[in-house]
Amino acid sequence: MCGRMAITLPHDAMSQMFAAGPANDLPEVPNFNVCPTDQVAVITSTDGARQYRPMRWGFIPHWYNKANGGPLLINARAETISEKPAFKAACRTRRCIVPVSGFYEWTRLEDGTKLPWYIQRSDGASIAFGAIWQDWGDLGSTAAIVTTGANDAMGKIHHRIPVILEPDDWALWLGEDGKGAATLMQATGEDTLKFHRVERAINSNRASGPELIDPLDV
Repeated sequence: MCGRMAITLPHDAMSQMFAAGPANDLPEVPNFNVCPTDQVAVITSTDGARQYRPMRWGFIPHWYNKANGGPLLINARAETISEKPAFKAACRTRRCIVPVSGFYEWTRLEDGTKLPWYIQRSDGASIAFGAIWQDWGDLGSTAAIVTTGANDAMGKIHHRIPVILEPDDWALWLGEDGKGAATLMQATGEDTLKFHRVERAINSNRASGPELIDPLDV
């Protein structure tokens, strides 16, 4: 799964990289501890025109009568996304991309201790998560990150991994190149990501600062 992210990418650079028109109310960056229900900047496409716009991380199905009217849906499983009532319409027509610097995952020891890791691209580029979105009431647009089974490298930390899109995949995921986005819902290559242990300060959703991603000497 993906439950915490770091976003340090300048908005002007991201809007240029994705050739997307930027909104005026984008969330503040850098943020080294992006938590569920926080605002994130995403790329959507309407009739081939891309927008770089804010969304709440935490998908809210249209039938919820209040924001906490059911489980907080921060992730959507690729294996069942087309069948789940909450996600099946969005996976067909409302896909988006969430660009991040990296994300956190935890391993759990037998005594229950949670050890955090920071994961980023091996080539130093930004990570483009495949995601889906839904408009909901006064909260505006809400999003969930699509996940799939981890590759062998990431499986040492967690059994799930976000769907990571390469630049050649962006247009297909956004619906600009027709159908076939389901083929992208698979684990990235073994060498795409690298990871290192970080301090347990990130276990708190109130933690902040660039030191959260510093490698831990272990």
